[in-house]
Amino acid sequence: MGFFKHFAKTHRHWRLYLILIAIELPLTIVLLTLTGIASHGLYRTKLWQAGYDLGFNSSPDEVIYALANYRSYTIPVVWSSFLTNFNLVIGVLSTFLLIVKFPVHVMRLLYPPIAVAIQGSLVALYIVSARYQAGSDMTDSSHPQPGPPWYITKNCNVAKDVAINSIVGYCEQAKSLFAVTIILLTLYFVEFCVCVHSCFLTKEEKESRREQREEKRMEKEFEEMILKSPGMIPMTPAPRTGTFPSMMTPRTGNFPPMMTPGTGNFPPMMTPRTGTFPPMVTPRTGNTMPPLVTPRTLAFNRLDGMPSGHLPLRGPPPSNNTSTPYYPTQPDRGDSSHSPTPVQMYFPPPPKAVTK
Repeated sequence: MGFFKHFAKTHRHWRLYLILIAIELPLTIVLLTLTGIASHGLYRTKLWQAGYDLGFNSSPDEVIYALANYRSYTIPVVWSSFLTNFNLVIGVLSTFLLIVKFPVHVMRLLYPPIAVAIQGSLVALYIVSARYQAGSDMTDSSHPQPGPPWYITKNCNVAKDVAINSIVGYCEQAKSLFAVTIILLTLYFVEFCVCVHSCFLTKEEKESRREQREEKRMEKEFEEMILKSPGMIPMTPAPRTGTFPSMMTPRTGNFPPMMTPGTGNFPPMMTPRTGTFPPMVTPRTGNTMPPLVTPRTLAFNRLDGMPSGHLPLRGPPPSNNTSTPYYPTQPDRGDSSHSPTPVQMYFPPPPKAVTK
């Protein structure tokens, strides 16, 4: 696609080119019909013979005389089967290209450079066809034909007296084929000029393409800067575990920036197992709440301010003989100025044994 970057991708005269394609449709159908009728030499040899009878060109019997006398003979292109087949081929090709051009142009996918190539090819083919149809016949020195054949330059009624009546109809068909060829050649040339004019970029298109190139250059430089600078790698959220808030993990798969593996540095919300957890503060009162998790190394020694050596839900030291177990105190979360009061729970005495 590097070739097309120097040309426009949209037609300046999109509607005009569409109208020209619509005009091309009936003419192509007429051409295809005439070339199909003329195929297989339906009237080529008859027109050649009628022209000889009128004294306008050579005779088709010259081929037989040349072969009988072992002489080389080249049939004039205007009377050859090559011209008939060539016209049939370009008629089919024109129909096919018309069927393809119309929907592709409507979808705005027929870029001007491609359209120029198509129209230029058709112009060249139709020039060759018109040149052959208007070719000369100088093989017979007694009946030279320096210009186009008689059915193009003369009125078809001149053949009424020297040939059968069907020759007049064949003459009109051959004359019509040449006329349609010239009309289509002119139409294709106009389409070619329109497409060539659409290939050149306007000032607006040049400015738009310059801006697009600048944006692509800036995007490329930004990507290269990201690849060369690890600190600017975009961060992606890590999955939530339900215990700690989500942290951002770089796309390179490294550890989170809040924790360094192997060094013992942990995020600020969590301390190592041998330390203590920071206190949490209630949002309304501002009072300090007890830690949510008891450190493993202190769980069996004390709980909520109990003396070291006491276990949870156990009584005071053995010096006290009271039977009421000791229950740990709970701080008042509403007002931190009051001192905590011990709470005692009543346990009923064990049932006495029943004597039988």
